[in-house]
Amino acid sequence: MHPWLRIAVEAGPLVIFFAAVGLGGIYWATGAFMVATLISLSLSYYFERKLPLMPLVGGGFVLVFGALTLYLADATFIKLKPTLVNALFALILFAGLAFGRPLLKTVMGASFQLTDEGWRKLTWRWALFFVLMAATNEAVWRNSSDEFWAGFKLFGFLPMTFAFALAQMPLINRFQLQPEAAPTQRP
Repeated sequence: MHPWLRIAVEAGPLVIFFAAVGLGGIYWATGAFMVATLISLSLSYYFERKLPLMPLVGGGFVLVFGALTLYLADATFIKLKPTLVNALFALILFAGLAFGRPLLKTVMGASFQLTDEGWRKLTWRWALFFVLMAATNEAVWRNSSDEFWAGFKLFGFLPMTFAFALAQMPLINRFQLQPEAAPTQRP
């Protein structure tokens, strides 16, 4: 899938959620978010014939916590979803590091090749970033309106994630494995 299409497919549900909060409130937006997430996952599968792990886990949380939000008429569940997803990702990455297996390599290994030290450092950074994101979500949803929190998910978390990913490029470049040069054949 083209990178811009991937961004649109993965960020689309957030955009719809943000717009729906303004139009119909948090409960209406939660239902729209759930439908948009199902469409997003379906499009990912259609274009790639597989479901990326992180959007799949996030989508599962949207469906479960969205259903709890609607069934129990309690917006706390949908607001907790980002905290729990980010904490889960951090926990998984920290556990992998504790067992000497930087699990980020499993998820991103097809994108680029790094030395073991590079994967370890990158995994630490992403794990700490996920902790920061979980803590930030807690601070924002507990101290702001539904509308502000929804906007922050789109205009705060999404840019923070892109900026953080871009900030990792020097580390990735420093620890990138160089492909072995093919031996030249003489005529």
